[in-house]
Amino acid sequence: MKTKISAIICAAGKGERAGFGKNKLLAPLYGEPALFHTLKKFDIPEIDEVIVTSSESDFEEISALCAPFGFKTVLGGATRTESVRRALGQVTGDIVLIHDGARPFVSVELIKKCIETVKKYGSGICAVKATDSAVYQGIRVDRDKLHLVQTPQGFYTDDIKKAYALADGKVYTDDSAVYAEYIEQPIFINGETGNKKLTYKEDFMRGLPPVGHGLVGLGVDVHAFGAGSFVTLAGVKIPCDGGLIAHSDGDVIIHAVMDALLSAAGLKDIGHYFPDTDEKYKNADSREMLGRVIELLNERGLAPVNISVSVQAEKPRLAKHIDAMKKNLSAVLRLSEEKIAIAAGTCEGLGFVGAGLGITAYSTATLARKEKNDG
Repeated sequence: MKTKISAIICAAGKGERAGFGKNKLLAPLYGEPALFHTLKKFDIPEIDEVIVTSSESDFEEISALCAPFGFKTVLGGATRTESVRRALGQVTGDIVLIHDGARPFVSVELIKKCIETVKKYGSGICAVKATDSAVYQGIRVDRDKLHLVQTPQGFYTDDIKKAYALADGKVYTDDSAVYAEYIEQPIFINGETGNKKLTYKEDFMRGLPPVGHGLVGLGVDVHAFGAGSFVTLAGVKIPCDGGLIAHSDGDVIIHAVMDALLSAAGLKDIGHYFPDTDEKYKNADSREMLGRVIELLNERGLAPVNISVSVQAEKPRLAKHIDAMKKNLSAVLRLSEEKIAIAAGTCEGLGFVGAGLGITAYSTATLARKEKNDG
């Protein structure tokens, strides 16, 4: 009889160190929510069941990302340990892999290797050797004896369920520590140096070329589709067979423009100035938030010189709305329409956007000192 394989993907955290003002796994990575990249890696024939943990505030959006894959979303807890414990209660497989949603660069080959190691030895924990010199409380440690633990981490389901039951409320940073304390020492396998965890904002820029020198900024925003009958893009309400899930009005174009402007000025991103935990911005008109960004620039003697936007959407069709979008942006930015470019396209059925799961917008912005701005 075939061994049934389950996977738990942990996505219930806040990721506050990334500074997005929301769950970092819902922030854009290469134009798609970071979590989407992780989910794709586990959509393979070897995995029979995937359970994704989510906080209550992110449940709708994470469920929307999981639905096309047929993955199940469950409410997590206040800690990673509690989230895994809850997810284990839903697992039906003989073997379970537990993986951090913030590790989207894991390879399918490593996932398969982890499964095979569990079948052979009872557990399989991915880890890499430390390459930097290490010091612990002033004492130098032999780096050849140090390993950096990664995920996925695989176990026979009954064993890891027993370990978590015995842990009885204690908090752990990873699953191998729970297993080691209550079952036995786990088996470590060679992980991948590329299997990095997204922790800080710069981790999301991995592989992207630098924007360049001067007052130039890059902004990206992405939102998944949910219930609704229209989307709002650059302040224009456009009929659609779904709406965008967001705390404000979900205007991906304006949000990308805001981040590009703030980036060019060397300021923090929109999550800092307009956090989704603030009820003041619930269903807010993004044009008002963009106006506040312009005020922040003006306070520093800066003003936009030009704006370029590229929006990717399989639906709705946007071509006939672009002039209205430019007009709205022009009014808020106090910039002539000739200095605002908006291009719209599809992804030809590829990826997150191509599957009709959401909309992504990219923007670049150039700033100048106000006395040099001829806009």
